[in-house]
Amino acid sequence: MVHLEPVKRITVTEQVMEQIAGLVINQKLAPGTQLPNERDLAESLGVTRGRVREALRALSLVGLITIKAGEGSFVNHQETPIPVETITWMFHSELNNIDEVYATRKLIETEVYLQAAEHATEQALTELTRMVERLSETRDPEKFHQLIDQCDIAVGEMCGNRILAKLMQTMVHLRKQTSHKILQVPGSMSKSAESRRALLHALQTGDRKRIREIMETHLTTSKQFYASHVAEGDEELD
Repeated sequence: MVHLEPVKRITVTEQVMEQIAGLVINQKLAPGTQLPNERDLAESLGVTRGRVREALRALSLVGLITIKAGEGSFVNHQETPIPVETITWMFHSELNNIDEVYATRKLIETEVYLQAAEHATEQALTELTRMVERLSETRDPEKFHQLIDQCDIAVGEMCGNRILAKLMQTMVHLRKQTSHKILQVPGSMSKSAESRRALLHALQTGDRKRIREIMETHLTTSKQFYASHVAEGDEELD
């Protein structure tokens, strides 16, 4: 019997991706053209700025656009037009291959934290401490998720390596779907906050060995948690 993959549900983010990708592929947006800002795109599409931001990051991951910090998003030159359906498929392939996502997260996120332990300033650690303290006070999964992302992006910025900082931003995007689902499960936010507190202490003391141990445990547990509490639940829907 032929093995069939489950039908993927198209999300709001993917709908935004398809609309923007369609404009690029149909040459209604020429290479080098700057896209409208997130607020204007959100108003035009009738969605939140967060959804637009996710779509733009995904399109940058597949090479359709380039996001320049402080400048905006620009259309890349494409030697061969990519069908809109392929763009969405590439997005799904990246986001739904959990083994590869976690393997990449372990590689990049661990290195970012190790480098941050070497380069973090007292001011940066003070700001990170405030963020981590807010995690313990937050009960809303969406706000908690935003804080987690802010913490890791901040660590990326303090690591002293611009390429690693950008890679951390990419990791934050790639894990968004899995993280959002995990944080809906009771007990997951407290475990996540505990891991961030432990990482903060390791950063403050410069304990590289401890950082490796925490990241190994955190990502392994997170992957197992997703497989047992989230992935199975998705299969039972419908």
